[in-house]
Amino acid sequence: MSGYSSKPAGPEGLFPYTSEEDAVWGELFSRQMAFLQGRMVPAYIDGVAKLSLGPDRVPQVRDIDRRLAALTGAGVVGVPAIIPPAQFFDLLSQRKFPVATFLRRREHIDYIEEPDIFHEVFGHCPLLTDPDYAAFIERFGQTAAALGKAFSWRMFRLFWFTVEFGMIRTADGLRGYGAGIASSPSEAAHATGGGAAMLPFDLMTVFRTPYRIDIVQPVYFVIDSFAQLGDVLKADVGAMIDEAKRLGDLPARFEKAA
Repeated sequence: MSGYSSKPAGPEGLFPYTSEEDAVWGELFSRQMAFLQGRMVPAYIDGVAKLSLGPDRVPQVRDIDRRLAALTGAGVVGVPAIIPPAQFFDLLSQRKFPVATFLRRREHIDYIEEPDIFHEVFGHCPLLTDPDYAAFIERFGQTAAALGKAFSWRMFRLFWFTVEFGMIRTADGLRGYGAGIASSPSEAAHATGGGAAMLPFDLMTVFRTPYRIDIVQPVYFVIDSFAQLGDVLKADVGAMIDEAKRLGDLPARFEKAA
C-alpha cells in the first residue's frame, strides 16, 4: 500500500490532517466536481451538497456520520483501509459504511490501489443521502452476512458492478453512480465516453462476470433506478449464486494480469 497507514482518531473523534493533505483533497475535489458534471447521476451531485463537502479541507468522519444519520439513517465508521469481509458486511448491514481515514500523497494523486478517504467519502458517501440507495446498502450487507464466507466472492462481484462501477439510466441519458467512477478521472471518462460495453442489469450475469481491479472496466451494468437494486435482493440470492457456480464464469472481457 505504498507505505500508507490509517490515521488514529484524536480528541473528540477528530482525525489530524495536515495542510498538505487539505491541499491534496482540495485539488482532487475541485477537478472531479468540474469533470463529473453531466457524467454522474443527479442524486450524487445533490448528495455532495447535502453533505457540505467542499475543497477547503479533508472532511471529518464524525461530521459525515452525523449528516448521513439525519438524512437517511446511514453513517460512516473510520477503519483501516482493508477490513475482513465479515466486518465489512456487518457494518453495511447496520447502514454504516466503513471509511479508510488516510489520504493519498501528491505523488499518487491520480491513482492509488487501496481505497483512501477521498475514494470513500467523495466516491461513496454522497449517494448514501438517497433513501433507496442507502436501503440497498443495508440489504446488501444483511444478505451477504447471512450467506456467509462461501458466498462472499460472488457478493463482491455484485458490489463491484453496482456500488463501485454502476451505471444508471436517467432522463438525460446514461450516468455513473459507482464510487470508482466518481473518484477516478480515467474511469469517469471511460464509462461515460460511449466506447464501453453497457449491459442491462441482470443478477445472474453479474454473478458470472469476472473483473480486474487494475484496469478501466470493459463492461458496466445499467440499472433504471436505485429501488431496482433493492428489489433484486428479494430473490433467493444463495440459490442464484449456487447456479452461477454450476454454470461457471462467462468469458472475461480482459486479458489476464501479467
